[in-house]
Amino acid sequence: MQIKKFDSINVVPFIDIMLVLLVIVLTTATFVAQGMIPVDLSTAKSSSKLTKNDTLTITIKENQNIFFNKTKISKQDIEKNLLKYKSNTAIKLNCDKNLKFSEFIYLVDILKEKNFTNLNIVTKYE
Repeated sequence: MQIKKFDSINVVPFIDIMLVLLVIVLTTATFVAQGMIPVDLSTAKSSSKLTKNDTLTITIKENQNIFFNKTKISKQDIEKNLLKYKSNTAIKLNCDKNLKFSEFIYLVDILKEKNFTNLNIVTKYE
C-alpha cells in the first residue's frame, strides 16, 4: 500500500464556513447599529397617538434637580405632582449619565408605588 503525500488542503469548506459567519456578523451588526430589531408593526383601529398632554417627561440632572415637563420641583414634591396625572400616563425618564443610580431607583420606586407602568427610559443614540 502506497501512502499519498499531503501537499495541499481543501479550503472550500473553510470558505463556506467563513461566509456563513460573515453573514451572521453583518446581520447582528445591523441590529446593534439600529439599537433595535426592525419590525413592521400591525395597525389597530382602536389605537391612539400620544399627544403632549398624554406624556410626562421627568428629568433628573447631575446636580439632582428634578423637572416635570421643564418645571423644576423638589424631591419632596414628586409624589404630590404625580397625583395630577393618571396612572396610565406615558412617562419618559431622562436621567444624567453621571447621576447616582440610587436617585434613579428612588424615582422608579415612587412611580411603581403609584402604579405608573408606562415608563420609558430615554437614552442617547451614538
